Amino acid sequence: MTGSEVPPSFRLAYVPGVTPTKWVRIWNERLPSIPLTLLPVPAAEASDVLRSGGADAGLLRLPVDRTELSAIPLYAETTVVVVPKDHLVSAADEVTAEDLADDIVLHPLDDLLDWESRPGLPAKERPATTADAFELVAAGVGLLLVPQSLARLHHRRDLTYRPVVNSPESRVALSWPLDETTDLVEQFIGIVRGRTVNSSRGRPAPVPPKETRPAAGDARRKPPPAKSNGKNPRGGSGAPKAGKRGKPRRRS
Repeated sequence: MTGSEVPPSFRLAYVPGVTPTKWVRIWNERLPSIPLTLLPVPAAEASDVLRSGGADAGLLRLPVDRTELSAIPLYAETTVVVVPKDHLVSAADEVTAEDLADDIVLHPLDDLLDWESRPGLPAKERPATTADAFELVAAGVGLLLVPQSLARLHHRRDLTYRPVVNSPESRVALSWPLDETTDLVEQFIGIVRGRTVNSSRGRPAPVPPKETRPAAGDARRKPPPAKSNGKNPRGGSGAPKAGKRGKPRRRS
């Protein structure tokens, strides 16, 4: 390798709540010579990181600008409402948006849930981040609507959460710059889509070496079995002859 050559690597950005562990493990099994670097990024900045070349691909929350980024939706998450443990909502198995009409519902600046009309009463100020909003819920300032994975990520003993029926889901996608669908991006696409290593777009499986056979001229031939010449090797004659049998003697 010359000094100007850079060994291949793959940089994967991911937003809070997304767990890429399984896919990273498969990558390391299939491409052990190509390191994968994980880059945690805030949800609101994930698209900018990809556009600027800060990562080769990213696991982020939709929507994204499809004129600049490609995206493959992977799964959708249930939306939940986070409340203090002593709140009335904690007594129910699930709630509707109408059940929150009289509560202050916080709307952090990095929120990506696509509501036509947000439930509840708006707070005087919007928290800067979702993490800040959890602190405000714990302080009794208001409630918070988030994807379920974020409620688990920011779990606190004094808070709980319940599913909100008929609410928009948060969709997680694999995204990368539109004109940068490299071979390594294709490899990761195959992994998240569950392609096997032997699939047409997956990494080709190593071909086992063929068994080497000796050339015809080099093969050792076993000597043919010796033909019997009818002679005894010890006596030089054929098989030993049977002795002549004498006539029986008469008894006197």
